[in-house]
Formats: sequence, C-alpha cells, structure tokens
Amino acid sequence: MKKVAFYTLGCKVNQYETEAMLELFEKDGYKQVDSEEYADVYVINTCTVTHMSDRKSRQYIRRVKKKNPNAIIAVVGCYSQVSPEEILEIEEVNLVMGTNDRRKIVEEIKKIDSTKKSSTVDDIMKVKAFEEIEISQTNGKTRAFLKIQDGCDRYCTYCIIPHARGRVRSREIESIVSEVKKLADNGYKEVVLTGIHVASYGKDLRDREIRLLDVIKEINEIEKIERIRLSSVEPILFTDEFVKEVTEMKKVCPHYHLSLQSGCDETLKRMNRRYTTQEYKAIVERLREKIPNVAITTDVIVGFPGETNDEFNKTYEFLRDIELSQMHIFKYSPRKGTPAATMDNQIDPQMKQFRSEKLLNLSKENFNKFASKFIDTEVEILFEQNIADNKYEGLTPNYIRVVAESDKDIQGKILKVKITDVKHEYVEGILV
Repeated sequence: MKKVAFYTLGCKVNQYETEAMLELFEKDGYKQVDSEEYADVYVINTCTVTHMSDRKSRQYIRRVKKKNPNAIIAVVGCYSQVSPEEILEIEEVNLVMGTNDRRKIVEEIKKIDSTKKSSTVDDIMKVKAFEEIEISQTNGKTRAFLKIQDGCDRYCTYCIIPHARGRVRSREIESIVSEVKKLADNGYKEVVLTGIHVASYGKDLRDREIRLLDVIKEINEIEKIERIRLSSVEPILFTDEFVKEVTEMKKVCPHYHLSLQSGCDETLKRMNRRYTTQEYKAIVERLREKIPNVAITTDVIVGFPGETNDEFNKTYEFLRDIELSQMHIFKYSPRKGTPAATMDNQIDPQMKQFRSEKLLNLSKENFNKFASKFIDTEVEILFEQNIADNKYEGLTPNYIRVVAESDKDIQGKILKVKITDVKHEYVEGILV
C-alpha cells in the first residue's frame, strides 16, 4: 500500500483542505503516515502570511526528501499560489499546485514521477466558483472544520491573502448542509464554520439574500450537531440583528474570534481596516451584554510600518481596558506586492519583539482573569483527545481548554466538569 504524508501550515481553512485532500488519497488506496515518516508522496499545504511560514515550508521539503529520495513532493496552497516559480526552482519539488483544483491532486500525482516537475498554478483572480472538495471525516471524532467560503475582497495593506485566494466565493447552502449531515452521522458533535473571510459569505451568490446567518440557522436544525462555532470573523458581521439571532440559537458557542489587528485608529487607517476602535469596542460591549460568559479572542499585529511608541501605547491601553480573553500576537512581516511592504518607517525587529512580548504578557493576564471566573463552576466539555495516562483534553463552549482525568475513554463525549484550577493556557477540572 502506498503511503502519503501531509505537512500543514497556517489557518483552519488549510486544515480543512488537508483533510479533504487526504480523503482523495485514501479513496485511491493510500495510507496516511505521520509527516516525519517514510512516505511515497509528501504533500506540503503552505501558508504565506509571514516569511517564517514560507521558510518552514522550504525546510520541510528538504528534510523529507532525505527520508525517501524517490518520493514525490507536492507543494500546494497560498505560498504556491503567489510564488510558483520560486517553489518549482527548489530541486526536491515535483508538483506545484495553488489554491484551486486541489480535487485533482491525485490525478496530477499519477502523471509524474520523482524525476519530473509540473505546475498547475493558474490566475486565481479568474476563479469565480467555490471549489467543492468536501470531507466526511477528520482526524478525531469531535470537532469538524467546515469550509464555507474562500477568497477576500478587503485588501488590508499588510495582507497577501487576497492575491493568494482570489475573490470571495461562497459555497452553496445546500452543499454545506449536506456535508454537516454526513459529519453528524459519522459522530461529530461540533462544527467550526471557517473560510478566508467568513463575514463576506453570500455576497457573490445568485440569491443575494443568503448570508452567514442563514447557514447557521440551517445547521442549528441538524439534530445530532450539538455545537456550532465560528472561526475568525470581522467586526462588520455583528449587526444588532446578527447578535439577536445567534443569542436565540442555543447551539451557537459563546465564543467569537473578532479580528482587531490594532488598538490605535491611526494604525488601523494605514492597515485599511474599515472600523475604528470605538466601533470595535461597541461590538464587544454588545456581545457581552447579550451573551453571558462570552469569550472574545482576537489577533493583533505589532510593529506595523509607522507604528510609533505613542500608537503602540494606545493599542496596549485599549487592549488592557477591553480585556479580551485571549490574543494572538503577530510581529508584522512585509509581504512583497502589498502596500505596507513599501511604506516608510519600517519597524526594527527588536522593537517588534519587545512589543510582542508586552502584549503576550497582557494576554496571559487576561486569560487568567477570564478563566478564574469559572473556578468552582460546572461546565460542559467536549473532550477531544487523550493527552496522557487517564488525562483528557477538551473545550468549553466559550473556548477554554480543560484537562480532566478519567478511567474510561471519554473522547468525543460532552460531559460536565467542575473547574478547579487555572494553569498557563488551560484549566483543570474534575468530572461531575
């Protein structure tokens, strides 16, 4: 039996697409092995948000070719889409595919051997339809990521992703519901709706009345699904109507990853983010008012070109005052072809590091404060995996990671746990 290994970098969309490609290989008789094991085919699903992700892809390519010099190396995804020639020049690479036509990957692999090279990358801006490569199962039988949308039309000045993913393309609602039903029948209890710009869902569909809220309502009616979670979303999504509707659907998890990027209005303008800090704050307050114990997490970029000490201090003070439960902190990375890459006043790497560490420490404080509210309370946990002898890990509805002990296999079960202690990035509890 032939073996295939996947190495996936980047976002939840990439994770979904890896699972979808894996199913295609398995249907063709391949067996999946770990990404560091000997395989006949290695598929690297790339990210290009930062220089670091590009470098990780190149390092892995060279590493695995040494494990099997006769292996076929296929590089797919965002890095491939924006830099296909650069990747094809890497000696070890055989196949380069972009962010479309991944459903043809097995077919393309069959056309080549380890001595040949091929690229299928086309102009992603010409692609107008959502590519259907659905999944019926994923690694683990608890949460399933579900891609409902691709592409982005927002063009933030730091971001290469619109060039890597193309225009907004939404998946037909019937297709989404069909896949969720299959996942539910296969034992999944939670679906995470994901995409490149989820808030834009529906804007390209023939029926312009269909929006993300309609998708959530349809999934909410599927009996075996107990939780619905949204991946990263933009502030524009949270209208009064949206907040009112989701609060009435009990399956929707009280957790929203609400992209911020900066807590300074001047910086937000240079980023081409289409909201102010006060508008963002109003949305956070609206969510907290309507949804008990809601968790709001975010992304923040430090060291954006022109970010003065005063601008950074405004960001720090805004985040300190608003007390989001967790923050992902990114050091700005220039991406060729984006307006920000050629802006004046690029920030020194040491300053980026200093600002990053300061916000990371604030994030730790915020998590500790948020999680501590739940000590001695009982919460429902969807247990995802066994992490050690008799120790299982899972998530609360509001995205707190919980570790609890059990003599029985509780993976995939939703059970009540009493929270007892807060650790670094998780809490401990005991089964009730």
